[in-house]
Amino acid sequence: MPATPHLDIPDLTGRLAVVTGASDGLGAVIARRLAAAGAEVVMPVRSREKGERVAAQIRAVVPDAALRIATLDLARLDSVAALVAELLDEGRPIHLLVNNAGVMRPPARQETADGFELQVGTNHLGHFALTLGLLPLLRAGRARVTHQTSVAARRGTLDLADFAHQRQYDVMRAYTTSKIAVGLFARELDARSRADGWGISSNLAHPGVSPTNLLAAQPGMGRERAGAERRAIELLSRVGVLGTVESAALPALLAATGPDSHGDAFVGPRRTVGGAPTLQPMWRPFTDMETARTLWGQSAELTGAEA
Repeated sequence: MPATPHLDIPDLTGRLAVVTGASDGLGAVIARRLAAAGAEVVMPVRSREKGERVAAQIRAVVPDAALRIATLDLARLDSVAALVAELLDEGRPIHLLVNNAGVMRPPARQETADGFELQVGTNHLGHFALTLGLLPLLRAGRARVTHQTSVAARRGTLDLADFAHQRQYDVMRAYTTSKIAVGLFARELDARSRADGWGISSNLAHPGVSPTNLLAAQPGMGRERAGAERRAIELLSRVGVLGTVESAALPALLAATGPDSHGDAFVGPRRTVGGAPTLQPMWRPFTDMETARTLWGQSAELTGAEA
């Protein structure tokens, strides 16, 4: 197994972090590394049993880890609203929010509980509603918000006239749409924060390619077994061509905590598919700020979220 590039994380004692998707893959690594640096980490997960299992694994290597499991299904706006209400009721400032959770390429078109295409609804709209709902706590903590996009978003366009992918469905195009939307939301959030004095910074990361469970067997999503593509990724990861799960978590960690990271920054692995994390120029689909503003308004209308 290739060595993981080294990344120093500053002391995060007294900081509150929220990491979506922390019960698996990259999110579990991010939660562990933040907890090891002293942060208290909220782990919002769909399966509390799975979340508690990962929390126990983290505590086995970070005995004093301050972890808390919360319930969140990003494919249900009522679940997002319930978590927002819970955290707002507690009133604790949030210092780090890592919007990491996601789904990829279900075997057939699926919709969220609110009628959105599953990937667009989970990867973008669920995180949009969560972030805007938590905005008072993010402002109070002068938070860094880091959003996880994908190499799939390097090329492509965002068709806002068919954002729900109702007319002509292609599963990979829908995934690409969701991850371009993530990037445009990240940039527009930072722009609005600077314009309106919210005091938060928003940036963007991508993990490259690694053997996470996005393409693994997921019976709940209709995928009974991993395909040949997942097996090829595992092989290429083992020989160092692609990243490992540990190395693929580093761009988001650098974006969220790095002293040289800042709002409207983009961090990814040096070789795109793997390698040490480094600041990168924005990919072309993330440069259309007029579309970013339109997307914000459309997302707010679809989710009912308000800044």
